[in-house]
Amino acid sequence: MNAGDVMTQHMITIGPGDSITHAVELMLKRRISGLPVVDDTGALVGILTEGDLLRRSELDTQRRRPRWIEFLVGPGQLATEYVKTHGRKVHELMTTPVRTVTEDTPLTVVVNIMESKRIKRLPVVRNDHVVGIISRANLLRALASVGREAKPASVTDAAIRQQLLAELAKQSWAPVALVDVIVKDGIAHLWGTLTEERQRQGVRVLAENTPGVKRVEDHLVWIEPVSGMVLPSAGDFKAIGQVS
Repeated sequence: MNAGDVMTQHMITIGPGDSITHAVELMLKRRISGLPVVDDTGALVGILTEGDLLRRSELDTQRRRPRWIEFLVGPGQLATEYVKTHGRKVHELMTTPVRTVTEDTPLTVVVNIMESKRIKRLPVVRNDHVVGIISRANLLRALASVGREAKPASVTDAAIRQQLLAELAKQSWAPVALVDVIVKDGIAHLWGTLTEERQRQGVRVLAENTPGVKRVEDHLVWIEPVSGMVLPSAGDFKAIGQVS
């Protein structure tokens, strides 16, 4: 999927000359946390977010430093910070330049940018003009849609087992040579030995995501490396206790 497949197309924008008061009122009324800033031609020139409004003189939240640190920071930076905390126009507070993507940008790239730059939204542009915006909420909606559309696959037990083992072999963390899978009536029974207890959850999740699997039965055992103690799965441990 690409950014254009999940972006919000009818987004709210604001002009660089608009007042901060108007921007805040707009964000509250529309229940949005960021506004693309566009000029008279519709070209993107910045973005105003909640983060740009955290340190304000009205709230008495402006940054305060000891005098000696102010000396090291320098008058230029101090002046810039003053504008951010006291400015009245959008262009004085907005973030620029803006990280953007195009409609053809894969979602993997979108997520990488959001993670690496620690941002919550990305304007989607075409020829420098904003055509949409993609936020974390858009990604969650896309995830929910994919989940609703997913249908249980009608495949044979043999095919399920073959695909499950093939996926397991692709994982560098998986103890492929030590794990076996038996599939009966769509139920995947996991057998074998783990070299690290945390592998158990990884194998279970992989099995649960294999098309056609209705349920997973965990019979994997973990051999504790220091003592050599063999520890069964929680289900098998409970069954052993009931028998004894």
